[in-house]
Amino acid sequence: MATPKIVLFYVFTPLADPEAIRLWQRDLGEALGLRGRLLISKDGVNGTLGGDLVALKKWARSFRSYAPFNGVDIKWSEGTGVDAEGRSIDFPKLSVKVREEIVSFGAPGELKVDEHGVIGGGTRLSPEALHALMDERGDEVVFFDGRNALEAQIGRFRDAIVPDTETTRDFVQLLDSGAYDDLKGKPVVTYCTGGIRCEVLSSLMASRGFGEVYQLEGGIVRYGEQYGDDGLWEGSLYVFDKRGSVDFSDHAAVIGECAGCGTATNRTANCPDLSCRVQLVVCDACAAVPCPVHVHA
Repeated sequence: MATPKIVLFYVFTPLADPEAIRLWQRDLGEALGLRGRLLISKDGVNGTLGGDLVALKKWARSFRSYAPFNGVDIKWSEGTGVDAEGRSIDFPKLSVKVREEIVSFGAPGELKVDEHGVIGGGTRLSPEALHALMDERGDEVVFFDGRNALEAQIGRFRDAIVPDTETTRDFVQLLDSGAYDDLKGKPVVTYCTGGIRCEVLSSLMASRGFGEVYQLEGGIVRYGEQYGDDGLWEGSLYVFDKRGSVDFSDHAAVIGECAGCGTATNRTANCPDLSCRVQLVVCDACAAVPCPVHVHA
């Protein structure tokens, strides 16, 4: 019986031939019947893949056999299911592409990496180290959400600052505007889904004068695995596949509010009205309305 799984991973390391890595990963993924998305650049690889457990284990062994990828942190979660051919139903296809950035901040010239990862990034905090910092510094600590604002609507760290961002590229403009200069003298903990966006964000903040910047190692995923909904996290984790969101326990708080009627929900969906071109937090009932925001405005 097939066991559907999803893996989330990234590696920052100099790659001399990103195109060769693309061909290798495309051919390997197709041979194993995997689906998902991989982005490759001269600075590393970022990806999420879905498929049967056995196939993903074979992929992981092969991926780690390449020396620069040997220490990759692969985060595993439950998939929704697989089709008759054993392919993940959480992704429409396998996409493997070379890009200028593996996470699109729009600042490729600022990112510096070596074989150990990003140069000049924030101090790494394990989930335990984060709690130790909170015990020591308490109200001084500022949580800074490194995701798009929509993602934070259904789940975030308690009392976190959530920048008004539609895309990751918005962060550079906000930082350069001075909007968060008041945080430069405080301990700032950046966090994101699996950690990759905060690798870059924390380095951008450090280079702009934020003196005490941290990044949550392994992101929300690793924190949720350890503390579930009994720590500092509240709500559901937004994910970029057909699952939409995941919970860390059976008592996860529902903190999202439907854009149409205001009811509590952790559901997100694209606005059915093509003129909207936005994604919303929206309940099942309002999701069926042509444009839930306009109808209930």
